[in-house]
Amino acid sequence: MVEEMLPAWVAAGTAEGTEPDGDAIRTLNTLQTNASYLEQVKRERGDPRAQLEDMRGFLERSGLKVEDLDRLNIIHVTGTKGKGSACAFTECILRSYGLKTGFYSSPHLVQVRERIRINGQPISKELFSKYFWLVYNRLEETKDPVHASMPAYFRFLTIMAFHVFLQEKVDLAVVEVGIGGAYDCTNIIRAPVVCGVSSLGIDHTSILGDTMEKIAWQKGGIFKPGVPAFTVAQPERPLEVLRDRAQERECLLYLCPELDAFEGGRRVLELGLAGTHQRSNAALALQLARTWLQRRSCRGLGELKEVPPGTELAGRPVPLAPAFQPTDAMIQGLRDTEWLGRTQVLPRGPVTWYLDGAHTTSSVQACVRWFRQAALNQDKPHDGSEVRVLLFNATGDRDMAALLKLLLPCHFDYAVFCPNFTEVSVASNMDQQNFNVTLENALTRCLENQRTWTQLLEEKGGQDPWLPTPLRAGGLLQPAPARGTLLLVPPAPRPLNSPALVFPCLAQALRWVAQGRDPRLAAPGATGAHPHPAASSGAVLLREAAAVRVLVTGSLHLVGGVLRLLDPALSQ
Repeated sequence: MVEEMLPAWVAAGTAEGTEPDGDAIRTLNTLQTNASYLEQVKRERGDPRAQLEDMRGFLERSGLKVEDLDRLNIIHVTGTKGKGSACAFTECILRSYGLKTGFYSSPHLVQVRERIRINGQPISKELFSKYFWLVYNRLEETKDPVHASMPAYFRFLTIMAFHVFLQEKVDLAVVEVGIGGAYDCTNIIRAPVVCGVSSLGIDHTSILGDTMEKIAWQKGGIFKPGVPAFTVAQPERPLEVLRDRAQERECLLYLCPELDAFEGGRRVLELGLAGTHQRSNAALALQLARTWLQRRSCRGLGELKEVPPGTELAGRPVPLAPAFQPTDAMIQGLRDTEWLGRTQVLPRGPVTWYLDGAHTTSSVQACVRWFRQAALNQDKPHDGSEVRVLLFNATGDRDMAALLKLLLPCHFDYAVFCPNFTEVSVASNMDQQNFNVTLENALTRCLENQRTWTQLLEEKGGQDPWLPTPLRAGGLLQPAPARGTLLLVPPAPRPLNSPALVFPCLAQALRWVAQGRDPRLAAPGATGAHPHPAASSGAVLLREAAAVRVLVTGSLHLVGGVLRLLDPALSQ
């Protein structure tokens, strides 16, 4: 049960038929799961082991055996939040040792090739096309009445990544779990070198369970006999579940010390990723990298620090791993790590974009801390005219109201909600093809978020802002021939003073926010004005403000769409 359950924003970056990977990506899109498949997955959830068996079958039909994966010297990482960042730190540290690294992650932000990296870079369009057709054709050729199906999107890419890493002869592969662990399709890996579990939280409850303990049980499913594993500080009960899973699977589990223990009075370790929450991801990465180097008999491990007797357990359910003196290569790796869409700042003149794909309560809390700190560190306009804008969307079965409530302390002047589609019409854009989400469904979600935000403001300030009457999104999408665009028309003629706006796509939302002041974005056309009165008054403020600070959060898919519009070079 993996990311097949999630929207998959598939990327090519150019018009159809003009790039070597264009046909491959169009065909890959056909493997996205539709509603009927999602229903089938729900029916089969009682026997998730069968899905791992299916995955082994697909791998063998593609020409690989499970034991072939042993040659990849894999670092297998799961967790609810921070697992991608921990993987990015780990990969960059080991690349700093001169090793040839493979890195498989999800989801992608702009292009699907981001999911499969060699030496930190997405594989080329030519390599993507080569390996896609190699795997696809082998699976097509091996169809028979018993094995008539093709693997779904995420499973296919996982198999393809294994082929890429083996044939391109990487020294190691860092593999990020899709969802969960025990029944994730990456868990056909049988002999990783080391495993890691980043911070746990509540997410994907319909698949993994609705308590931290159930989620911890799923995550501990990647533990393997005799393979060391590391985790970061966790709440007591989930940590005990991880300990029990490690014991039943004969795995040695250790708790990572805080990053302070690695600094030991020396200068603070500089991290390429901003935010205090990245410190635990960096500490996990240091342990994973050192253990990998140690088990592969490499030199330059970093000298272990003395651990006072009896402090390994000291009341903890899991022993504390010893800290060590990071080597120069480790220090460089932590400093050089880049991971798009996570605590990322894009300054564009008077407009500064703050991008973070946080989508759980604890990661949004961390995002708020980071944003407030980052925004405070910016020079304040002399005339004090600063406008703060929230651009938000979230997907899946997440508690939107809980996430939005956490964002209130940022004191936004405007909240903007829109689907993850870059344009209203997505028929000709492979990047935006998603067979699981319709525009109407996505807009309905945005309108719910608009109402929730308005209600939260009302509760917070005792205001009486305009509350839109509940309507289906289809009733709000009205063509405006004179303007040549689709606009969300307010359903009531009452005076409007709500700072919450809904746009039908990202391009329109970003153009309204930037008001022509970001050189990468066209100014909103005079004929395409949003009909909401707050939009026209806000446009004046946004045009005249000395500084505009925009936080984009709630979904990695949203952040990916924004990055694609703000930095077109990422699509090349």
